Amino acid sequence: MGGALALTLGALAYPGMLGLQTVSSAPTRVIAQTQWGPLTESDRDFVVKVRAAGLWEYPVGQMAVKKGTTKAVITAGRHLIDGHAALDASCRKIAPMLNITLPDLASPQQRGFVSTLSADSGKQFDTDLANILRVTHGSIFNTIAKIRSTTKNTLVRALANQANATVLDHITVMENTGLVDFDQVLFQETTPPKLPASDMTPPPPTGGQPQIVLTPPPNATSSPLNLGDGGGAPAPSPTVG
Repeated sequence: MGGALALTLGALAYPGMLGLQTVSSAPTRVIAQTQWGPLTESDRDFVVKVRAAGLWEYPVGQMAVKKGTTKAVITAGRHLIDGHAALDASCRKIAPMLNITLPDLASPQQRGFVSTLSADSGKQFDTDLANILRVTHGSIFNTIAKIRSTTKNTLVRALANQANATVLDHITVMENTGLVDFDQVLFQETTPPKLPASDMTPPPPTGGQPQIVLTPPPNATSSPLNLGDGGGAPAPSPTVG
């Protein structure tokens, strides 16, 4: 068994391919043994995906609150801010525990979504917001389910639980706008564009710069993971054998 299981947490420096699709060479490969269970490439990439999602959806939520022309769109924006602030806090809690380096900038593709919505106004903004966010949340929903059902790491499992509830909420508020084109959304979810990995991958953080923090709103209703008193964490899974 040597090999992968002998790798230490020090090997988890920001990898070259932390894509937002399945770009790891061996997603199930164990890259570290931790007190919370083994950590695979998929586990690591998932934590990065959640962080990267917040880095673009949080500012888009702020746009929706300011630019949305309907109550439903403004409500959707508030849910994006609230949910991703809590998820971001959870990522920033567990990443150091698992020695995962988090990005401070979304992927080029995700930043493209932000640019599109920044240039939009009026009804076009509302429609693009609902459909872009419905596609992206629908796509990640399947990833969350796979991670939740396969991970042996209790910290990653707890993050998947939180992400599942948050993404389902965000899917719902997008649909509640009444602007989702379900035929087009389904097509885009099942036929994603063939983009190079570089477009799907958030860049590594710049050394020496403070970590970006997504501030929760004053009336936040979502909470980050409770890792116990004194910075603890959920109890590790029993060791077998």
